[in-house]
Amino acid sequence: MRIVIAGGHGQIALRLERLLAARGDEAVGVIRNPEQSADLRAAGAEPVVLDLESASVEDVAQVLRGADAAVFAAGAGPNSGAARKETVDRGAAVLFADAAEQAGVRRFVVVSSMGADPDHPGDEVFDAYLRAKGAADAYVRSRTALDWTILRPGMLTNDAGTGMVLLTVSTGRGPVPRDDVAAALVELLDTPATAGLTLELISGSMPLSVAVKDVAGN
Repeated sequence: MRIVIAGGHGQIALRLERLLAARGDEAVGVIRNPEQSADLRAAGAEPVVLDLESASVEDVAQVLRGADAAVFAAGAGPNSGAARKETVDRGAAVLFADAAEQAGVRRFVVVSSMGADPDHPGDEVFDAYLRAKGAADAYVRSRTALDWTILRPGMLTNDAGTGMVLLTVSTGRGPVPRDDVAAALVELLDTPATAGLTLELISGSMPLSVAVKDVAGN
């Protein structure tokens, strides 16, 4: 498969790229900073330099054409203000979804956040982040031309992945290693029957592949 990943230098995205490359898939990482290209190549991915805050739908669609799937894993980052939550966490996600539609890429997976809600109250930057992610998720869910799946991990850690998770519509709060989030994305990409689902993910007691089959109804 050829899979295009927005936010290709993110911690989850780099893990995902390594997993995809290791099994022979073609991973393409969209990055804003050309200095990050070497890190993507080291992960086995093809870097594409494109700023999703200024690119047009057609610019992004050109990158997506011929892909089997698109993964939105971009984010403004923890040190950014509320304005960039809007332009990246919401705006870039909307742009990527529109571009996938234009390019004819149906399979669309989003790395969201537990608690994402377009109506989330509060004036802190993290509140703005949850609103932006919630608005992006709502937009993606409205696109009938996309076979979308939205993954909302719990508190991300850099612990080694265990492959044991709880994956369901509502898990409650809990941590999850980034390793396991990346592995979950691979399983979701391989499981078209998860299209149309918004899922939460934390560490748990079920093997990941079994958990994905379970939510897919297999």
